[in-house]
Amino acid sequence: MKRFVTVFAAAVLCSVFLQAAAGSAEAADPKTMRVVGNFSTNYKHVELEKPFFVDLPQSAGLEFRTSYNTMDAVNVKAEDALRLLRSGTFDVMSVQIGMAARDDPFLEGIDLVGVSTNLKDLRTAVDAYREALDTRLQKRFNVKILTLWPFGPQVFFSNKPIKGVEDFKGLKIRSFTPSMAKLIEYFGAIPVTLSFSEVYPALQRGVVDCGVTSAASGNTGKWPEVTTHLFPLAVSGSVQGHFINLDYWNKFSPESQEKLMKEFQRLEALMWEFTERANSFAVNCNVGQEPCQDNTKFNMTLVPVSDRDKELLNAAVTETVLPLWAESCRKVYPEGVEIWNETVGKVRGFRIQ
Repeated sequence: MKRFVTVFAAAVLCSVFLQAAAGSAEAADPKTMRVVGNFSTNYKHVELEKPFFVDLPQSAGLEFRTSYNTMDAVNVKAEDALRLLRSGTFDVMSVQIGMAARDDPFLEGIDLVGVSTNLKDLRTAVDAYREALDTRLQKRFNVKILTLWPFGPQVFFSNKPIKGVEDFKGLKIRSFTPSMAKLIEYFGAIPVTLSFSEVYPALQRGVVDCGVTSAASGNTGKWPEVTTHLFPLAVSGSVQGHFINLDYWNKFSPESQEKLMKEFQRLEALMWEFTERANSFAVNCNVGQEPCQDNTKFNMTLVPVSDRDKELLNAAVTETVLPLWAESCRKVYPEGVEIWNETVGKVRGFRIQ
C-alpha cells in the first residue's frame, strides 16, 4: 500500500510539473508588440497596415496586445529604422530599405536603380534576394524579415517643364537611396535626400524642383498639387519591408512564430496586390485621364518616355550605378557583390565584375 501511495504521489507531482511547464511555455510568448508603420501621408498603406496589426493577435490565435503608430506620430525618421529595431526601442517596424541602406550598402542590392523597372521583374529580384538579405539583417542588425513589398515603379514629379532626362541638368531632385542619388548626378542634376513626408513642402517652397516616388504614392501624397509634369520613367520599385527585432522574435515559441509568419505572408500579399492595382490607374489619375480608380484625379502634363531616355537610363546603370554600388558594398561586405551576382544579377541578366 505504501508503495502504491508513493507511486501515485509521484504521478501526481509529475502531472503538476508538466502542467506548470506547459503554462510556462505559454507564458513565454511576449504579451505586447510595439509597432511603427508607414508615415501617415501614405494613408492608403496605413489603411492596410493598421487593421492588420490591431487584429493580428486574434487572426494569429495568440494572446498579446499590439500598439500601432505611424512614423511621424512617434517622430521617427525612415533612415533610423534599423538602429531603432536593433536597440529594441520598437519590436516591429516598416522599413524603407533604400533609406536604411545607408547603414549597409548590401541592403540596397534588392532594388538598385535601373535594374528592375517593372513589378514583374522586381518580384523576381525580391524573391531571389530575400534569403541573403534576411541572413545579412540578422547578423548585422539583429532583425528578421517579416514582409517585403514595393511602393511601386518610381517615377518623376517635376514643377519645372521637362521633356526627358536630358532636361534634368541643374535641377534639384529628391532622392532616397544612394544609387538613386548617383543616377541623378549622372544626369547632371543635384540629388537632395528627403523622406516622403518632407517632399510636399520642399516642392511647395522650391527646395527641390522634382521628386521621385511611385505614381500612386505621389497621388495620395498630393504631389500633383505642387508639381506640373509627370515623367513616368520607372527607375526602381522602392522596396519596403516589415522587420522584427530578432531577440523579441525569439521569445515566441516555434508554434507561435509559425502562426505569425502565416499572417505576415498574408500582409505581404495584400501589399503587392494593392501596389499592382493602384499603379495600374495612378498615372491616368495624375494626368486627368480615364480609367482612374482608387486615386484622386489631377491635371498634370504627361511627359512621354522616349527610347533615348531608356538608353540613357541603361547607360547610367552599367556605367555608374552598378560599379559604384559594388565599390561601396565591398568595403563593408566583400562577398556581397558575388552574392548579388548569383541572386538578383542572375535573374535580371546583370553581372558585376
